[in-house]
Amino acid sequence: MANFKANRTEEDILREMTAILRELKDPRIDPMLTVVRAELSRDLSDCKIFVSSLSGRDAAKQSCQGLDSASGFIRRELFHRLKIRKCPALHFVADDSIAHSAEINRMLHEIQPPVEEPQEKE
Repeated sequence: MANFKANRTEEDILREMTAILRELKDPRIDPMLTVVRAELSRDLSDCKIFVSSLSGRDAAKQSCQGLDSASGFIRRELFHRLKIRKCPALHFVADDSIAHSAEINRMLHEIQPPVEEPQEKE
């Protein structure tokens, strides 16, 4: 049986993390950083937050270091915004899914022949 409370909390954390990232002023955090997904443990005590950057995986790793140093502030903000009893410990993981999907999209456009428009006869 699925844990609906954990799934709902994951979605709430994902939504609020996106808003909190825009408020952080750490220069290590890339302005093009995106929260890809959040994975909450079954006992709601730990949360892995996967972030990706359009600037590349190295920028995402550097941003994770900035996010780790700001994790106390982020946990406090999540606690107040979500009004939960206990805020999970946050672990930030660099993810390159955006770059990977862009690469797949580029390869698909190379494979697919261009569509020719029919010419009108006069």
